Amino acid sequence: MFIKTIKINNIRNLFAVEIEAHPKLNLLIGRNGAGKTSVLEAMVILAKGRSFRSGQAPSLIGPGGEKVTVFASTEDHRGVKRSLGIERDSRSWTARLNGQDVAQLGDLAVHMPMVVMEPNSHLLISGPPEARRRYLDWGVFHVEPDHLLSWRRYNRTLKQRNAALKRRQRGVIQSLDPVLTKLGEKIDKGRRVHFDQLMQTLSGVSGQLSTQLPEMVFDYTGGWSGDSLSESLAESTERDMERGQTGPGPHRADVTFKVNGQAARDQLSRGEQKILAASLLLSQLVILGEQGNKPLLLLDDIASEFDTEHLNRLMSFGAALGCQMWVTGTSPDPFAEHIAREGAVFHVEQGEIARKTNT
Repeated sequence: MFIKTIKINNIRNLFAVEIEAHPKLNLLIGRNGAGKTSVLEAMVILAKGRSFRSGQAPSLIGPGGEKVTVFASTEDHRGVKRSLGIERDSRSWTARLNGQDVAQLGDLAVHMPMVVMEPNSHLLISGPPEARRRYLDWGVFHVEPDHLLSWRRYNRTLKQRNAALKRRQRGVIQSLDPVLTKLGEKIDKGRRVHFDQLMQTLSGVSGQLSTQLPEMVFDYTGGWSGDSLSESLAESTERDMERGQTGPGPHRADVTFKVNGQAARDQLSRGEQKILAASLLLSQLVILGEQGNKPLLLLDDIASEFDTEHLNRLMSFGAALGCQMWVTGTSPDPFAEHIAREGAVFHVEQGEIARKTNT
């Protein structure tokens, strides 16, 4: 899919801007703090209800009011046109799809597949497990949209079980465990399938980005030991009551990367971690694209993260997949080769956006 028009109101220093987008490449150029990244944030907010920079809504709201709004008109690979919009204040949100209110943000997200690469993407390798779980879940969701509903139900049940653990309510715990097991194993199954798809895709993708990465071993752990989650929950009940929280389950899942038997974060340089993270994100881009609806590729400040060779390989990879790319930078020079083929350049300054090139 691609964005035809996006309107952004009161996100950080973007008061009221409208962009008529190029279907292939859109380059946002400006000084640091000009508002370039806020454009990408707006797209992510439209898909997920939150920013990739901060999950706190108040930090997004600019000086022009008490809420932010984003509206986009899109077109998918079948030529189907849609209008999506979201309005959010510090406490709540409302969203619309083709003029109709939606009850779940997933109703927008399913029509806004995207992959975001930004300066903190290396945390996919070196950061906490939560980032890797979110990465897997985003991929599973676009193959199985009900995955999001299962995850929400699982978290709700998990909170109930944790409350029962603190009160030592054994009967309540025993009544919740079958529900937690069914939901947890469904979530785990979806993640394992997506992980296997990623591993089948990764070697080809990483080879196109770089030949410098060492051999690695990748593994997915579901968050519990033993044959079933049901057994693990039963065996850990006493320990869980002592701690007041549930140990085993998909909320403890993780993906591990090892080089020579050691954690990749301790063996790889920061540059190698960035290339590995980029390879994982682009692998997911490939898989999402195979569903038929080409995802957006959002690249924030990418020229400061990669040298010229790797930058050109990354840009060429996205272009070859036919994805609409949105790229931020302080200068158009690193992207001149790609803009010369087809694309548009927008100058961003103090929250104002003006199109500079139209090819």
